[in-house]
Amino acid sequence: MTYCVALKLKSGLVMLADTRTNAGVDNVSRFRKMFAWEVPGERAICLMSAGNLSITQGVVTRLDTDAKAALAGEEVESILTAPSMYRVAEIVGRHMAEMQAEYRDALAAQGAAPDASILVAGQRRGGEHRLFMIYSPGNFIEATEDTPYLQIGEHKYGKPILDRVITPSTPLPRALKAVYVSMDSTLRSNLSVGMPLDLAVIRAGEHRFATRRRIESDDEEFGQISQMWSAALRDAFQSLPDIGEG
Repeated sequence: MTYCVALKLKSGLVMLADTRTNAGVDNVSRFRKMFAWEVPGERAICLMSAGNLSITQGVVTRLDTDAKAALAGEEVESILTAPSMYRVAEIVGRHMAEMQAEYRDALAAQGAAPDASILVAGQRRGGEHRLFMIYSPGNFIEATEDTPYLQIGEHKYGKPILDRVITPSTPLPRALKAVYVSMDSTLRSNLSVGMPLDLAVIRAGEHRFATRRRIESDDEEFGQISQMWSAALRDAFQSLPDIGEG
């Protein structure tokens, strides 16, 4: 399984994904779940995936093939030539639907779950930064001011902190702390989610990645947030009034 989270804030976009995938307790591997395309100053697009790995890798491969063809001057519609982020979501959804139509029955016949989901976020020059969640059939929803974050995969453990602290006006430094805590909570409670992590940040109006980096298990910044959050929770619990037995 996996956990991916993305925030759409007035100040920009924040994306964080783990890299663990497993097909049983004795078959655990690392696979990148975050992918990025960038034409600096023109557009930056980030994609994160969860669910059936063969489906999502197929979608990414098709997107990447079309993007490279477009950059080479071929007349092909791609996420790097789409006139809006909404159209980018439609293109991703179309490839998802095509992969499902081609392989869903065969996967189901083998007892494999073909379902998958994708988060796609980004900004192109002349448009707003936007965030979408694409479902297995290819349909999608968009993050709004009422719901400024989206999650896929094992999302339940990391949701409470986001509900408490994330609003559209949350500044990027605070948002980074929130997604770190959200991921740390998930890592502690679900063995199917694991390090290393991939982080990406796109500041509003910049049309490029401000941050793209791999967070390893010995990362000092992430480790400090994890330790301090655990200590704060223990202190908060100890400060709660005792409950009588009667």
